[in-house]
Amino acid sequence: MGILKEFKEFALRGNVIDLAVGVVIGGAFGKIVTSLVDDIIMPPIGFLTGGVDFSQLKYIIREANEAEGVAQVAVTYGNFVNVVIQFTIIAFCIFMVIKGINSLKKKEEIKEDNALPVPTKEETLLTEIRDILKNK
Repeated sequence: MGILKEFKEFALRGNVIDLAVGVVIGGAFGKIVTSLVDDIIMPPIGFLTGGVDFSQLKYIIREANEAEGVAQVAVTYGNFVNVVIQFTIIAFCIFMVIKGINSLKKKEEIKEDNALPVPTKEETLLTEIRDILKNK
């Protein structure tokens, strides 16, 4: 029974739940970026490069020979190009999000620094005593 209790405490800890939410959102974000690269970015690049479909690019090491039953051997580097572009886009998006969060934190720190400190009870009482003595 102790192991179940420990597991429950572990699974319901805030960090684990935050991590799970991050993984789910990251998976969905990955699909969005894949679609962005495959459906929006790569077609114009393919058009500019003369209709090249990067996902179909490959370096053939050995041609297929159906008569001899030999399959084609090739290095398919086009998909790697797509993945590198996807990584670059994801890295840039994460950079922009972190940059935005950091700028919000800096604004909050500036607000806190500019705010007047709240006087303690002793300081308030001493100020009142000073004002009373000044007015006499």
